[in-house]
Amino acid sequence: MIRRALVMLAKLLFGAYPRWIGVQPDARQRIYFANHGSHLDTVTLWASLPPSLRRRTRPVAAKDYWGSGFRAVIAHRGLNAVLIERDRNKADGDPLAPLHEALAAGDSLILFPEGTRNPGETPGAFKSGLYHLACAHPDVEPVAVYLDNARRSLPKGSLLPVPLICSARFGPVVKVEAGETKEAYLQRARAAVMELA
Repeated sequence: MIRRALVMLAKLLFGAYPRWIGVQPDARQRIYFANHGSHLDTVTLWASLPPSLRRRTRPVAAKDYWGSGFRAVIAHRGLNAVLIERDRNKADGDPLAPLHEALAAGDSLILFPEGTRNPGETPGAFKSGLYHLACAHPDVEPVAVYLDNARRSLPKGSLLPVPLICSARFGPVVKVEAGETKEAYLQRARAAVMELA
């Protein structure tokens, strides 16, 4: 019920329109990685997926922010999010372990490789998690996504969204190439997102 309400609210308030440019909606297991400028990003991308894909696609969210209170209800019962510990000192072992488990179970993921919301027009530097997941799960397709207008609809620090049309542009699959370094891959993945802007 919470999931259905989130999708209806997203479609009603800010559209959450998909534009499939580099790939088509497909049941293949994927990591959708995108720019991150607003709390609407997760819902925009998730709600723009067809229902059959949405059921098996889990957003990745920060445990320190989404792990308690009303936010935890939205994260768990609404979005079926995978919560991760951002603080390496608090992480028990590999901080990516919950993501590896979700991928091993056959789920797809929504990931924001910047690690936090970025108020700028272009995405900030990508952290290494995307690279490690792509290397560990070579059969999973990393798909670049650009989220348009969510940052303007609900900028960092705002409580209520401004009703603007938000869209998710789904671009190419960006797999790690043989011998490609972590830095080169992350730059290429970031460039793939920027090219969709």
